[in-house]
Amino acid sequence: MGKRILVVDDSAAVRQSVAYVLDQAGYEIVQAGDGKDALTKLDGKPFALVVTDVNMPNMDGIELTRQIRANGDYKFTPIVVLTTESQSEKMNEGKAAGATGWIVKPFNSEKLLQVVKRLAG
Repeated sequence: MGKRILVVDDSAAVRQSVAYVLDQAGYEIVQAGDGKDALTKLDGKPFALVVTDVNMPNMDGIELTRQIRANGDYKFTPIVVLTTESQSEKMNEGKAAGATGWIVKPFNSEKLLQVVKRLAG
């Protein structure tokens, strides 16, 4: 089994397309529909990477990033924010929360894989 990646997005279509690309590359994918759902998936077993949307109901990606950083088991897990937001203030907010990287939607599979391979190995 490949390295585990948590994919968090309130859009099932986006989750499925990210999951498909990463699954094809040999990663094991765990999906969550929003930040609160994602926190329930952090089961103490390691994740190589978290890919999260920013704008989601219940808990957005910035708050999710803060919560993951506050969890000792996942403090150093790379987090990539996948979003339509390209404004620098949102990027700065994400970085301040602890995000490792940023991919603006719509993304292409090659770019996604490049970033994932660089961060998750």
